Amino acid sequence: MSDNTYQPPKVWEWKQNNNGGAFANINRPVSGATHEKELPVGAHPLQLYSLGTPNGQKVTIMLEELLALGVTGAEYDAWLIRIGEGDQFSSGFVDVNPNSKIPALRDHSVNPPLRVFESGNILLYLAEKFGHLLPKDPAGRTETLNWLFWLQGSAPFLGGGFGHFFNYAPVKIEYAIDRFTMESKRLLDVLDKQLGRGRYVAGDEYSIADIAIWPWFGNVVLGNVYNAAEFLDAGSYKNVQRWAKEVAERPAVKRGRIVNRTFGEPSEQLHERHAASDFETNTEDKRQA
Repeated sequence: MSDNTYQPPKVWEWKQNNNGGAFANINRPVSGATHEKELPVGAHPLQLYSLGTPNGQKVTIMLEELLALGVTGAEYDAWLIRIGEGDQFSSGFVDVNPNSKIPALRDHSVNPPLRVFESGNILLYLAEKFGHLLPKDPAGRTETLNWLFWLQGSAPFLGGGFGHFFNYAPVKIEYAIDRFTMESKRLLDVLDKQLGRGRYVAGDEYSIADIAIWPWFGNVVLGNVYNAAEFLDAGSYKNVQRWAKEVAERPAVKRGRIVNRTFGEPSEQLHERHAASDFETNTEDKRQA
């Protein structure tokens, strides 16, 4: 158990690194840029600034799925934003996303270029822009958006809650781990029951709901993040397991999940993506050879 003698002051004051943990060197209670630096711009209309976290994977998977459907307008440059080094606080990045969170997208196919931030909004923007992966009938569209926004509300409990206290916090706090484990398992149960009703999250059609949810809940049950599958008894969620494995085998998912990735096997790291050929020639195992 944690020390129960702590009493919060009347007014909290920030002290550098007072929270400890893996991201203590970049966490701060104010917004805005810390340094001047323009973002690079590549050859394609869509410019993505991101990192291969679950939120980042949503967008790169979406773009690769669109390209697999033959949508040439979805060609993109994916630039690496190293959040551990504070790249998200550059003046250029803050101009694209004032909240300093990845992923952030700038669409240069319109004039003036349009910024799009928040991963769920980027998925919705791309689906509407290109007319794919979001049902057009009102019932299907509404159900898909139900689950897209379910994920946007649920992911902080799984990531910032469970993931942080189970994997990143400098001390193990039983209350915090129990609290967020309970909620994560409840969410897995919600998803498992829904997936018992159809092949994909919003029914029988693969959509932005699956693309949003898989990088979080799919990766967790497959043991790809937090090393927590056993702890969460992930094998007991049979429908989630079935769905997670099926989605993982999609070629676009295999490509998208390694873009802007800086951890794991070198063959599964493509730090930046500027052309489809980069998957064959520019992964870290090739670069280090």
